[in-house]
Amino acid sequence: MPGRLLLSTALVLLCIALPARAQRMAVDLELAFVVDASGSIDEAETRLQRQGYADALANPRVLGAIGSGFLRAIAVAYVEFAGPGCERVSVGWTRIAGGDDARAFGGRVLALPPMLCPGGNAIGDAVALATASIAGNGFEGTRLVIDVSGDGPNTIGLPVEIARDSAVAAGMTVNGLVIDRPSMPDLDEYYRAAVTGGPRSFVIKADDRRSFADAILKKMILEIAGREGEALRTSRLRGRPAREMPDLR
Repeated sequence: MPGRLLLSTALVLLCIALPARAQRMAVDLELAFVVDASGSIDEAETRLQRQGYADALANPRVLGAIGSGFLRAIAVAYVEFAGPGCERVSVGWTRIAGGDDARAFGGRVLALPPMLCPGGNAIGDAVALATASIAGNGFEGTRLVIDVSGDGPNTIGLPVEIARDSAVAAGMTVNGLVIDRPSMPDLDEYYRAAVTGGPRSFVIKADDRRSFADAILKKMILEIAGREGEALRTSRLRGRPAREMPDLR
């Protein structure tokens, strides 16, 4: 009798869970763009970042990577952050299955109002928000990736290592895009140690503002096509640091 009761309970729970899971839309990848909007990023740099993400997502090479997936679709969201309590999902989760979807999403990113929220660089809070957002976004991705870009370390709020470890424990990968600053020459090493983690995680470094858009494009292709492992092996063969990406042009 106890065995039958346990079996019946399990069947009830399964029946409850199945409809909820069936409502989740299947995609190859869930990708959260987590972008620095703190006081160190001025208005011109904010526009540069937004334009870079909008252009990269609609790039033919990125669209080709999306189209090469099993389901030929991904889900993306654009998250901005500054100090604690200032992180937000600026453009919500959207299915991208072609050029029209990508351009529409990019247009929404470019139309965003300025994020006027000084008070530090709360990367940990932003990663925690992205983690929760992925968990409840209505999509079911084969891979789950949080893509953090910024020009400084975590300075306030939740320790980023705690947020990173929680994301990794939930089956997510956290990658990094570092915008180089002369005052922080080792920021990419900090990102490797404290921010990124999970299967095949990596860091790309943009040497200056002009190379930022190219870095976004390279990073997005790697994430969408799932070629991180190949890139890491190539970088090792060339004698570069293990998580420095090779030129994909």
